[in-house]
Amino acid sequence: MQTARDGRFAGKVVLVTGGNSGLGLETAKHFAAEGAEVIITGRREEQLASAAKQIGPAATAIRADSADLDSLDRLFSHIQTEKRRLDVVFANAGTGGFQPLGAITEEHFDKIFDVNVKGTLFTVQKALPMMVDGGSIVINSSNAAHIALPAFSVYSATKAALRAFARNWAVDLKPRKIRVNVISPGIVITPGYKNELELNDEQIEQMKKQAAIDVPAGRVGTPDEIARAVLFLASADSSYVNGTELVVDGGASEI
Repeated sequence: MQTARDGRFAGKVVLVTGGNSGLGLETAKHFAAEGAEVIITGRREEQLASAAKQIGPAATAIRADSADLDSLDRLFSHIQTEKRRLDVVFANAGTGGFQPLGAITEEHFDKIFDVNVKGTLFTVQKALPMMVDGGSIVINSSNAAHIALPAFSVYSATKAALRAFARNWAVDLKPRKIRVNVISPGIVITPGYKNELELNDEQIEQMKKQAAIDVPAGRVGTPDEIARAVLFLASADSSYVNGTELVVDGGASEI
């Protein structure tokens, strides 16, 4: 990995929502290592403080709930006062859960759509006044938008919505030359598999074994691999990539 001194994001200000754990935290570490000032958000103070310590002095941790518009207003007011600009937004905050058709509740629907769809929309919209022209927005979706999984329809629908957002927002933001792209990971084991999906160790191990059989790459992915793909989409290395989706799932959704 490049050092902060000669990194692709030297002098840049990057926002990573849900940066207190999992893919968000790993990606925030990569941005910081490549020179960025990184703002991370999350709902849990203790996790945020731990994450900021892991990232290092380039990190600023701000407690925020993506599904709460007042919370987002406070977040962006702080960024406006302290940083005055954003070069990159990684709209990563999300949640999930299993519920088969026939048992889907309004609470289940609202929880997942509020965080994944409403939260992403208003995070990006409220960030726009601070975004520099020529900046980059990366949205975290999932290969679940492309493949059918049991009891996962609500989550999958939210991730498909994010893909539609990126296409349309790339057109809306054309005058400002702000690129909008989507990263869609496959199976990458993070704390969210226990905290959000409520899977136990045995179920997670079974997923790994099944991935070795079903995924062309023969394994699950790693947070590092997803983070590197996000940085590609956020950087000038992908300057002619816009409104598209990069699926990083070892080929699972292609077969």
